[in-house]
Amino acid sequence: VAAVTTGNRVFFILQALLMAVTAGTTALVARAWGAGDRDEAERVNRASMWVCIGISLVLTVPAVAFADPLARFFRLEEETLLVAATYIRWISFFNAAFALQFVLCVALRAAGDARTPLWIGALTNIANIILLYALVYGRLGFPAMGVAGAAIAGGAAFAIGSIAVVYLWLRGYLILGIGPPRCLERERVLRLVNIGYPAGLEQVVWQGGFVVFLWIVSLYDTAPYAAYGIGVSILSFSFLIGWGFSIAAATLVGQHLGAGDPDGATRAGWRAARLSLVSMVVFGFAIVAGAWPLSRWMIDDPEVVRLTVVFIYVLGGLQPLMAIEFALTGSLRGAGDTRFPLLTVLSGLVFVRCVLAGIFARLDFSVEWIFYALIGDYIVKATMLTLRFRGGRWKTLIKS
Repeated sequence: VAAVTTGNRVFFILQALLMAVTAGTTALVARAWGAGDRDEAERVNRASMWVCIGISLVLTVPAVAFADPLARFFRLEEETLLVAATYIRWISFFNAAFALQFVLCVALRAAGDARTPLWIGALTNIANIILLYALVYGRLGFPAMGVAGAAIAGGAAFAIGSIAVVYLWLRGYLILGIGPPRCLERERVLRLVNIGYPAGLEQVVWQGGFVVFLWIVSLYDTAPYAAYGIGVSILSFSFLIGWGFSIAAATLVGQHLGAGDPDGATRAGWRAARLSLVSMVVFGFAIVAGAWPLSRWMIDDPEVVRLTVVFIYVLGGLQPLMAIEFALTGSLRGAGDTRFPLLTVLSGLVFVRCVLAGIFARLDFSVEWIFYALIGDYIVKATMLTLRFRGGRWKTLIKS
């Protein structure tokens, strides 16, 4: 569990640049679609695809070559580090497949089609589950490969999803077609970069902050580290609901601004925040109520179970603040305001969570106090985002 947690964290760091490009994709496709300019939306989609594929291929080389030193940044047991390096190396071979599926699904959502990405995601997950069963445990005629099998299963599932969505795109079955030629024009690429690079920096800071926080957790040995990974996995059911409302907010805010309706954009942002808050509180409460049986179902180590429950109690209680962060960050990105979310991550995650966790570790407080550092992080971020969205400056940052 600790090895896969480490491997996925490094994998997400390597995807930060892809997320930067697709922040621009969301804003520009949504605006073009809201303004009725389908050709421009399709050009932006295709330009984003080429840029993301190029980035993913470049990122594959250092990830494969330096998998061992990347894993060794985390102070874990030697066996865990070796397994984590194996996971990083194998999953990195599938960067391009991940990039292709990711950018096409982002563009479809920005144009208002959230159903196709849903079905592509379902296909990817079904393939992943079958391949995990086959490759991790050596079933269905495949060899037992353990963690390496988990990485290959995840990567192959992304490849299957990518093939499916590209087939639909090339055959003209999607709301966005291939579009007119000349997609990589200088002005269009620069707009993608100008909107996207703050989001890329945000992801670098975000993932870097998580690495630092996990490094501090790892000082307390493997049990709390594994508990963090399991707790995040269990609560991800709630997080993904917030992520869904973040996508909806970005799409609707961008489309309203593209149609010249800033008041409609404001209403869409606040509505997304309300719905996200109610949904995440309900799911978060259900997860907190079932923290003990869920934790025991995931792992049988008593200390890991105990710490997982503590972590779920802390982060589960923060679901209202996380809901606000998801929805309003999505709203700002849909408007092209990608710099302010970067400031919130710097303030909350880096200067509050990591600093507090470092102080608690230095004072030899128990690992539970490291988990409590999350409270300050989310209070700061939710407050900053609420004030920013209420101020309304985001409405005029870029031209449609």
